[in-house]
Amino acid sequence: MLVPVLLTLAWLGRSQAFLVCLIASLITDAADGILARRLRQTTEIGAKLDSWADFITCLALPVCAWWLRPDVIREQAVYLGAGIFFYLAATVVGFLKFKVLTSYHTWGAKLSALLLAAGALLIFAGGPGWVFRFIIPIVVLTSIEEIAITIILRELQSNIPSLWHALRLRKRAIQ
Repeated sequence: MLVPVLLTLAWLGRSQAFLVCLIASLITDAADGILARRLRQTTEIGAKLDSWADFITCLALPVCAWWLRPDVIREQAVYLGAGIFFYLAATVVGFLKFKVLTSYHTWGAKLSALLLAAGALLIFAGGPGWVFRFIIPIVVLTSIEEIAITIILRELQSNIPSLWHALRLRKRAIQ
């Protein structure tokens, strides 16, 4: 729900307000999953809503960076382009096979999200863009893992920790 606010603040060049709003967005995104698991309130719809929120945020942040930190976008265009390409490729493969946004929430996706959040905070706080040279390879590997999971699953499932877990699910389904 904060993406329109983030986009507006970035468009207006309000970098400090944007950073505060981004921090709030990242904290609430992390907290809702933790709370849902602790309170045993995880649902299929909750996983899907979380995936949609992550997807929209991931698409909005490069636009915000272009408005607030175009220097970083120009310097790191190859890395950022690769990260966006593979992230979108995993999304497209999921849509082609299952006709919906997948919600695997793999360990790799959680690590990628954590690293991307830290990198984004650093960038929007005025830090260097080269941090993405270390983060994007992990994003690419995570996306490849999600593509592999999509390919091997016979029916859509949420909250699959890793490719290994997906392989075990497929093996059980075959037996």
